[in-house]
Amino acid sequence: MEMVEEIDSESAETNKAGRIFTELAGDARRAMLLKLRERSLKLSTLSKDLDMTIQHAHSNINRLIEVGLVEKTSTGYLSLTTYGKTMINQLPAFHFLAEHKDYFRDHTFGNLPLKFERRIGDLDNCSVVKGVVAVLQRWKLMYQGAGGYINTITSQVLVDLIEPLAAKVKSGTKLLYVMPEDVIVPKGTLEATKKVSWESILAERKAERRMIKSVTVSTIVTDRSAGVLFPNLKNEVDMNVMFYSEDSSFREWCQDYFRYVWESSELFDKGKLRQEI
Repeated sequence: MEMVEEIDSESAETNKAGRIFTELAGDARRAMLLKLRERSLKLSTLSKDLDMTIQHAHSNINRLIEVGLVEKTSTGYLSLTTYGKTMINQLPAFHFLAEHKDYFRDHTFGNLPLKFERRIGDLDNCSVVKGVVAVLQRWKLMYQGAGGYINTITSQVLVDLIEPLAAKVKSGTKLLYVMPEDVIVPKGTLEATKKVSWESILAERKAERRMIKSVTVSTIVTDRSAGVLFPNLKNEVDMNVMFYSEDSSFREWCQDYFRYVWESSELFDKGKLRQEI
């Protein structure tokens, strides 16, 4: 008997969770929740603000009230419950994943820690840069537009960006960067680093570098913008697509991830680098 009651309880909780997802999936109901996050409103005002008929608004608001996301006061005002306020904060994650569902059919989060996956909604307010040439150009512009710092995790040596990066560092921008142990150094890297006196930059601690076993998620973050690149199904960073934004939440996610990797990384070992054949 107790087992039956336990199963029934679990089934009820599953149905309740499923109902919440159903209500959040509706465009009209999401719009209502977002509007009510700003301030409490009467149904007539809410329907007018969202350009809905009063009948349509009434039907949808009742559904939100039934699942406990919205409550109605004795004076007729509608407002979010504590539950509703908490749930609305999860919408950016749903929106980000829904908006880029085609991308994530053949991409993963790599070795991204669960705590960063749970905050994936912080990346919602972004644009998508497509194509290797466009990605590298945006990366270069991010270097050039940086102010006080540049922090980056990269899976490969970007030879074409060494010169603009060195110029920025020499002008006073602090650089921290992390590379994987298995990184392949392309031909021309030695000449490029000699040209900009990269060893002197490191010796003067204008730039610091560390190393980790592998890189599956690449990011660049400055005090003005940030970008992140996820891996394909082979767990290799895809340089063809970069999520980019100047949004503070997006930048904070990238900066927190960089710090996490930086703090768990090891001293840079030049002996582990491999020259391109």
